[in-house]
Order: sequence, then structure tokens, then C-alpha cells
Amino acid sequence: MTELVAGGQVTLDAIRATHEWARADSDRASSALLGDSEITLLPVLPKPPLIRDFMAFEQHLQNIFPRLGREIPPEWYNIPVYYKGNPSAVGAHGDDVTIPSDCKEMDFEFELAAVIGRGGSDIAREDAMAHIFGFTVYNDLSARDLQQQEMSVGLGPAKGKDFARAHVFGPCLVTIDEIGDIYSKSAEAFVNGKSWCKGNVGDMHWKFEDMIAHASRHEELVPGEIFGSGTFGGGSAMEQGKFLSAGDTLDLKIQGIGTLHNRLVSAM
Repeated sequence: MTELVAGGQVTLDAIRATHEWARADSDRASSALLGDSEITLLPVLPKPPLIRDFMAFEQHLQNIFPRLGREIPPEWYNIPVYYKGNPSAVGAHGDDVTIPSDCKEMDFEFELAAVIGRGGSDIAREDAMAHIFGFTVYNDLSARDLQQQEMSVGLGPAKGKDFARAHVFGPCLVTIDEIGDIYSKSAEAFVNGKSWCKGNVGDMHWKFEDMIAHASRHEELVPGEIFGSGTFGGGSAMEQGKFLSAGDTLDLKIQGIGTLHNRLVSAM
């Protein structure tokens, strides 16, 4: 998948040509095209080069910082900050995610993610969207008690974010030419079938153009990197004074991409 993303328009044209070739003949289509029930989806990028997760939604910070006994740091309004996640700790649509055995405060974070298609350094903000291959839904699962413990030292998050399948991407990767105006898309999160939050991508204080320009300053971005938006306002349990348990189901929906589904399970 990373090589496909790096191939850009050349690989996209080849895939579309192959798909049309298969669909053009009914016998060919029946043998070449598989239905949803016949496949198991993998993460949209099974091993991305890097995950950079930002904090783009002011409403999320306004909800969560008071619960931490803090105010929003003034520097948040000056630069689009991010942490780096473990590229080996990714999950897929439909996966069961095991709650770490030492976690007592499990949470989810409902996000949008952009996948870098064309690398580069010192990318100008006005050129940034041309470096995006496509978009997917992102569930940034969080062991909140572990996260707060390690971040009290002034580093992290690390183990609070990087357990197995903690970074879930899916259900698919929609190319930028098919998504339309990403900042017009609605979003909604469901926990156990009940709506927990509604939002819009356009509510982002920091846009993907800002993130790419900032991250590429004096640094090389490479194809396949994933940029998380940060959490939609209301898109986590902690914002509502709650935590999650084994058996809880999470369905995160973004218009134009689809619904990412996962279930939490307890450690054996």
C-alpha cells in the first residue's frame, strides 16, 4: 500500500483500468471481483512510515483541559502541535482491540486522517493539499491512566497510545480527487449504537495545510505518512466524564469515507 500511495496517479490509473477491465465482462467480473463478505480488511496502510497526530479541534481542548485542571496552553494557538505514534501498532475496520491489562481508564478519540502521497520538505501552505493522497477515519485509542502517568514527567504519550491496534484506520482510503471538499464533511461517533457526538471537519482550527507546512519545515515528509486531525469536539469518553469497557462497540462515521467499526475486548 505504501508503494501504491507513492506511485500516485500512475498507480491509480493502473488500478482503475484493471477494475474497469474486470467489470467489462460478466464472467471476468464474477471471478475477479469479491464481495464484502469474502474479504477481511487490513489497516488502510498496514505499516505506515510514521503517524503524526495533531490537536486541531479547539472544542475538544475546551472540553478536556478543565477535566485535567488546566487551561489551554497559549502556544496551541501559535503552532499545530503533534505527537508521533508507533507505525506497528495499527488496526483495521472490524478488529477487536484488546484493552491493556494495566489500563483502568480506556478511551477512544474520533479523528480524521490524511495520508501523504507526495513527499517533500519546506512545503508551502498553499501547495500542501497537492501532497495528500487521500483520507480515512482514525480511532486513536487511549489508555488514559497510563497516558497521564507518563506525561506527568514531561514526555509522551507513549504506552498510553501505542499498545496493539491502538491506531485504527479505515474502513477505506478515499483518494483526494474523489472526496470533494474535505472541510464540508459531517462526522458522528456512536458508542454501543448511541450517538455520542456530531461535528464537522470544517470546525478544525488547524487545517491539514497548516499541519503539512509545519511538519515539513526543515524535515522530509515521505509517502504513506499519516496525519491525524486530533479529536472532534465531544469525540472521546473523557470529555463526557466516562470511560469504556470490554464489550463496548465504536462506530465512527465521516461523510464521504464511511463508518469505522471496532469492539473492545478484555486481555486474556
